[in-house]
Amino acid sequence: MRGNFQRDRDRIIHSTAFRRLEYKTQVFVNHEGDLFRTRLTHSIEVAQIARGICRVLQLNEDLAEAIALAHDLGHTPFGHAGQDALNTCMRSHGGFEHNLQSLRIVDRLEERYAGFDGLNLCFETREGIVKHCSLENARELGDVGERFLARRQPSLEAQICNLADEIAYNNHDVDDGLRSGLITLDQLREVGLVSRHLAAVEAEYPDLCGRRLIHETVRRMINTLVCDLVDTTKGNIAEQSPEDIDAVRGCKPLVEFSPALANENLELKKFLRINLYRHYQVLRMTSKAQRIINDLFSAFVDDPRLLPPQYQNDEAQYRSVADYIAGMTDRYAVKEHRRLFSVGEI
Repeated sequence: MRGNFQRDRDRIIHSTAFRRLEYKTQVFVNHEGDLFRTRLTHSIEVAQIARGICRVLQLNEDLAEAIALAHDLGHTPFGHAGQDALNTCMRSHGGFEHNLQSLRIVDRLEERYAGFDGLNLCFETREGIVKHCSLENARELGDVGERFLARRQPSLEAQICNLADEIAYNNHDVDDGLRSGLITLDQLREVGLVSRHLAAVEAEYPDLCGRRLIHETVRRMINTLVCDLVDTTKGNIAEQSPEDIDAVRGCKPLVEFSPALANENLELKKFLRINLYRHYQVLRMTSKAQRIINDLFSAFVDDPRLLPPQYQNDEAQYRSVADYIAGMTDRYAVKEHRRLFSVGEI
């Protein structure tokens, strides 16, 4: 009754790692507010955008949805701050990268089925999960790593998910940043992509203000990026005329923005990096998060008996500690830290 990629999507949705995304940081830690995006809502937004693009281009929507819903399964608690801290801890032991951890989860760590470890997903879904990878790591990934070694492209659906991810997080970080008060509309008027859509909304609805003004502007920004992506990709496909997936793999990336929109999107990314992600209030939480990850890692490596039994692994203890920490939600990591370091906690 289901196609292979529908089955992949369903297995991902029912996985433990997917449910944990509800309490994993996107930009703002969960306790900072109920209305900010989490890794779960981000993944759903990416899937919605990717499906819409695939429908217009007559590609496989189910494959795109499966990739989108799984692409952040390996993210640590506390977002990129947690990933950076865990990567530093693992520097002498293979490092840590959330794309590779997502693949490790669906290939090995999920424990749901009697006949196999992981989720037993299709190659195309697994390939799409790994957006980028060093050549050293690619050599360890078998079939999924071959395209990095050969410098070939993934499927069109995987390419679409990569840019749908970018569209989603850039635009919802604008929304969340404004909601938090860490950035302002006046600051955003200096960013071309935001400025021209904001001006158009204000011209059409001069009395509009507050959340409606923001939502209407962000909605139009997403629409512009998606439409430009579709039109540019259609042109690239018509020009290259790939006959099959092997031809797609041999082409330059076919899914992309036009040069003008790519530059505007890059300007928005730079603005968010400087004004939101490096805002002192965000950096304070980043500092706390990194301290929690470092403390947990040191405690578990120094005394593996503190770990749950299934993570006590004499042959690969460092990687098992990384698996345990990466699987934590924000609030579980905080609670575990208190249990280990606070005299009043049990």
